[in-house]
Amino acid sequence: MKAVTIDFVSDVVCPWCAIALNTLEQALAAYPEIEATLNFQPFELNPDMAAEGEEAVEHLRRKYGAGTQQILDSQQQIIARGEAVGFGFDFAKRTHVYNTFDAHRLLHWAATLGQARPLKHALFKAYFSQGRAINDREVLATIAGEAGLSREAARAELASARHGDAVRAQERYYQEAGIHAVPAVIFNQQHLVSGAQPLPAFEQVLRQIAAQG
Repeated sequence: MKAVTIDFVSDVVCPWCAIALNTLEQALAAYPEIEATLNFQPFELNPDMAAEGEEAVEHLRRKYGAGTQQILDSQQQIIARGEAVGFGFDFAKRTHVYNTFDAHRLLHWAATLGQARPLKHALFKAYFSQGRAINDREVLATIAGEAGLSREAARAELASARHGDAVRAQERYYQEAGIHAVPAVIFNQQHLVSGAQPLPAFEQVLRQIAAQG
């Protein structure tokens, strides 16, 4: 077995991050000789957003200067890319964009239990497929329960200030390393795949790693 450590820098309100995760997992499935350790690293697209969030289309208009048709075209592209890797987007349900600091704190806690990956998938599904308010701590605790974690323990973690400093430290680390957009997928701290690249881009890196002596 060839060991590889993968740092997956992303935000849970980033649709391309959901696509990239499923694409990466498809690539890994094609290389059973590679034993991957997948670490989820935090990145906030909207660190200064108010607690109640913003209406999604208006947010995209304001932040990116996108017109309505441009937003709709982008959503259709995202839906098609998601379907290709087994992820379903429902933008009619995803009505708001939220600050995700608490979600990242919860993921950091889940990582200490070896359960970050199922929680990450559950958060992507809850937000993009079901339109749930992932800024709400009770909603986050419920999602944790659905991912196989203790809902009561998740609620207690969120009610505390735990893991906040660790999340901020990791955010700074990757920003200082030059990561200013996500997804950013880093293999063995050497190979970077930026953005939601198609499957061959991930397979190429894994092929290189598998061929190394």
